Amino acid sequence: MFIHLIVIGWLYVALMMAVAEATNTTGTVLGAIFTFLLYGLAPVALVVYLMGTPGRRRATRQREAQAQEEARRAASEAATAAGTASDLPDQRGETPADAVPPVRKEP
Repeated sequence: MFIHLIVIGWLYVALMMAVAEATNTTGTVLGAIFTFLLYGLAPVALVVYLMGTPGRRRATRQREAQAQEEARRAASEAATAAGTASDLPDQRGETPADAVPPVRKEP
């Protein structure tokens, strides 16, 4: 919430700079627009975007984990409904067995 206050304050200062540029005797409205864009909106947009990156990553990971869990649950339900053994371990309460038995060298 604190960052919102900083963003609002920065935009207010940039707006006041733009107003000062527009109302100055040697200033122009075009100069005021560029002042607001280059001192206000561009830096604020960049900072907000960069600070939002961890949240976007976290949301992406959460969506992927949720989709993976739903797919795993759907596969488990499909295997249970079909009555067939699942290729995923521990889906039917049985211990997983090794496909290839271990081989040792003889002494």
